[in-house]
Parts: sequence; structure tokens; C-alpha cells
Amino acid sequence: MGASLFPSAAFVGTFLFAMNFLCIIPELAIAKQEPITRHYKFDIRLQNVTRLCHTKSIVTVNGKFPGPAIIAREGDRVVVEVVNHVKNNVSIHWHGIRQIQSGWADGPAYITQCPIQTGQTYVYNFTIVGQRGTLFWHAHISWLRATLYGPIIILPKHNVSYPFPKPFREIPMLFGEWWNTDTETVITQALQTGAGPNVSDAFTINGLPGPLYNCSAKDTFKLEVKPGKTYLLRLINADMNDDLFFSIANHTVTIVEADAVYVKPFKTNILLITPGQTTNVLLKTKYHHPNATFLMAARPYFTGLGALDNSTTAGILEYEHPSNSSSTKSKSLPLLKPTLPAINDTTFAANFSNKFRSLANAEFPARVPQTVQKHYFFTVGLGSSPCPKNQTCQGPNGTKFAATINNISFTLPTTALLQAYFFGKSNGVYTTNFPSSPLFPFNYTGSNPLNNTMVSNGTKLVVLPFNTSVEVVLQDTSILGAESHPLHLHGYNFFVVGQGFGNFDPNKDPANFNLVDPVERNTVAVPSGGWVAIRFHADNPGVWFMHCHFEVHLSWGLKMAWIVLDGKLPNQKLPPPPSDFPKC
Repeated sequence: MGASLFPSAAFVGTFLFAMNFLCIIPELAIAKQEPITRHYKFDIRLQNVTRLCHTKSIVTVNGKFPGPAIIAREGDRVVVEVVNHVKNNVSIHWHGIRQIQSGWADGPAYITQCPIQTGQTYVYNFTIVGQRGTLFWHAHISWLRATLYGPIIILPKHNVSYPFPKPFREIPMLFGEWWNTDTETVITQALQTGAGPNVSDAFTINGLPGPLYNCSAKDTFKLEVKPGKTYLLRLINADMNDDLFFSIANHTVTIVEADAVYVKPFKTNILLITPGQTTNVLLKTKYHHPNATFLMAARPYFTGLGALDNSTTAGILEYEHPSNSSSTKSKSLPLLKPTLPAINDTTFAANFSNKFRSLANAEFPARVPQTVQKHYFFTVGLGSSPCPKNQTCQGPNGTKFAATINNISFTLPTTALLQAYFFGKSNGVYTTNFPSSPLFPFNYTGSNPLNNTMVSNGTKLVVLPFNTSVEVVLQDTSILGAESHPLHLHGYNFFVVGQGFGNFDPNKDPANFNLVDPVERNTVAVPSGGWVAIRFHADNPGVWFMHCHFEVHLSWGLKMAWIVLDGKLPNQKLPPPPSDFPKC
């Protein structure tokens, strides 16, 4: 690591997002000991925002980019009134919230609800059950997630401590993107032409690009710390299409939580976080004031084909100056840079993901299914669809790009799936014949996996009886190129019991599954050219989306849904929709 000269730290702007968050925490410290209801109002409005010397009108919540934090304790009820003042249809997903008996509040458009139309209001109402840590909320329709996102901070119950040293302060850090162009135009054009979409103009930390981009020295997230203190950084990847490496120059962090589940702590100086994942880390600052400031940098891990924003977003870690040397200015200190892995360092990605383990103790047991009632083998990857007549397409060999699970590119209905299921009106909306394995097995990760890259289309679901134990093996394919895919399951956490490279071997690989302390997550990266196995109990009735969290793959159809039937007891049944449920 070497010193580098950047624009003077005196010109590095501070960002009040983290400070606003810290100011809210004292309110929770004096809250009632019993769970309470916390009310929020989200006004979806246009707001002029300037980044990279480019001013544009973006869709925001309450005029903020990123949006406001949802802060609650485990067990609290959260009520969010969302009012749509823009021309776009809107829906909000509370990413990672289990939504026990509250599937109507999950948020993905045309899956659990119809979107909130212009001038309409919908109240999301859910209780946080058995969860604590960091999650996030984001738009779940088209590409509005580019600007509509914010943190969900779930503190432990009153008088319950963290299973790690109490931090001096807690700071949310959201990785995102800035687009000079309108993202709705970007994806609309891509879907029309069949080509891959353009990429963003910058990555961001808490909405700020940082000093490595032109015209952005003043738009830099700056974290000021005291020597010898422990800080909890709540890291969230809200990025649209990129896994990100992240490191703080000359500092090591301890990972203590992933996707709002505590993990066995481990130290690292570099971490990898996919879109949809959250990671809490402890940063122990140096005991003495260092003669330097430090770059906090993030840049992509990329294994696919096509365009890439191969740039780096950065913030500044700066130590408070001792009172006896207040005349020393940070601008005179060297700025140290971290060293990040190569952009396609799949070996680092695999080694890093293998380090995560559940606490698996008496207080936080790992309830991984030991036996499995339903086995599924899902291939995930890219393909193509025919170019319409009288049109020129810019995808592979004159076709359109598509993405699939088991070679089915999911077609969104025009009626919400949960609504159709609940009222028994599935005819013409969806079918329940999603294949449990590929219809035509092939060499999934070979150099010539398939001669025919064409996909099929449909709105097909899988039905699961209540409390079924489920195992899903997610197998990457090399059709049009192997790449990592962050798969997110709504309504559930799952246990990552195994992963590897090449083709999954059902006769050999299960013998190496970890059924003792596997990590529990809601989003997992399917390794590039490899596979990952997950298990969960289907104990939450409703219709639950599962999809790639790369927005481009989601738009191309890499998604499917599960129907989990009601159980026998009242607390195992999905209640009817609320009276203000949006209509299509």
C-alpha cells in the first residue's frame, strides 16, 4: 500500500446520512421494553440531484438519495405508508424480512401485489419476527431500485446484547450506483433491441461517488473515527448489477453478521458482497492517531460477458485530531489506498464465501433440515430468444438476450400471483408445472454445453405443502458464458449447505454437505462455473419469489416463484389481503 495524492481532504464533503442514523439510535434506547409499532411515511417524489457535475431528476423517497432508514427492534411491528406522487408505477420490497403471515407486504410487483399507481397509497404492515441485524428496502419494479433504496436496521430486543463487543458507533454504508441517464430508458431500450444494457456512470457509497471519479471530490463519504474505538459498519450492496470487493486501507475488520443473521466472527482485510447481501463488520481503530488518512474502496468482481463499469468508488476514513495538535490539517496527511483482488478473482470469491458459518449455539441454533422431503435441481444462466419479425436484434447471433432457471424465462403476469392464488383464480395467470430438474440434462459447465441456446417462456410455479423440508441445488451454466449469480429467496432464510465448481455430482457432493453450522442467508452467490446447495423449511405460507439479484438478469427472466400452502393451525395460514391492496 502506498501513499497517493488526491484532492485535498479539506474539499472532501461529508455526508449526513450516517449522522442522521446515529441521531435516531438514542430514541430506541429509551423505547418501551415491549415491542411497539413504528410508523413511517414514504412519499415517492421526484428530486433534482447532482453527481459527476450532472443534474437530473430522480425518483426518491421523501426527496432523499439514498432513502431514509427503517429502524426498529426485533419483535416490533412496522407500518409504512407509501404514497406515489410520480408517473411510474411503484412497489417496495423489504429485502430479507421474513414476512410471517404478511405476504401481502412483501412487495415484488405482480408477484405479491399489483404496483402502486400514480396518486395511490398502500400501507405495508409487517412484524419483525426472530430477526436482528441489517437488511434493506428497495423498489421491486423495473429498474427503479437504482434510486429507491435505503437501510433496515433491526436492533436486538430491549436489554439483549449483541454476541460481540458493543460498538462505540454504528454506521450504515450502502453501495449503489449513479446513472447520468434514466435507468427506465436504459432497460426499455435493452429489452427492445435484445442487447445488453449500458452500464452506470459511477458506483457510490451512501449515494456519493468519491474522489476517484471526475468532478466528485466534494461528493465523498467521509467517516471520522476516534482512536482505539470499535465501530459497527452495516454494509449493504444495493448495486444493480455488480458484486463488489471492499477494503479499508491498512485496516482489518471482523465479520459478525450476514443477511441479519449472526455468524462466527472472522477477520479479513477484504470482503466480497453481492447485490442483495448485507454484512455487518466490526472496525477496531488504531490505538494512536496515525499520520495518514485511509481510502475505503469498492470495485466490481465480474465474471460475465459484456459491458462493465470497471471503476472504483471510495470514501475517506479519517481519524479525529488530538486536541493538542488541532492545527494539523488532514489535507497535509498522505492518503493510503487498499489493494483489491483482480476483477475476475473467482478463487478469492470461493474462499471468502466458505468462511461463513452460523453461530450454531444454544441461543442462536442452526435449524438446518437434516432430512429432505423435496429435492430440486435448478440450472441458472443465460440464453436467447428469437428476434421478432421485421426487427433487427443486437443479442447473440441476431437474437435477444434471455436468462432462465431450468431453461424457462419467467413471464410476469398482469395479475399479482398471490392474489390469483389466494382467491383461486389461477387459470390464465400461472401454472404449477415448473420442472424440478432440467428437462434435457447436459454438460452444464462444459466448453460446449448446448448447441441450442433458445429458451422457453412461461409463468410456472412450484407448489410446496406446509413445512416441507426442501433442498435446492443451483447450478450455473456456461451457455453464453459462465458467471456468478446472486440468487435471492423472498419470505425465507435458507442454509447454504454446500458449494463447488463444475457440475454438481448427486452421488458424491452431498457427502460433504455441512449440516452442523452452515451459514444462514437470504441471498447467495451461485459460483461462476459451479453450484451451490441450499436447504429450508417451507413454513411460511404464500407465494414467494426467487430470482437473480442482478437487475439485468431479472429483467431477462432469471426468476421463478414458490407457492407454500397453508398449514392446519390458524397461525400457519395466510390472512386475506388488506382493504387498500393495490388493484391492477
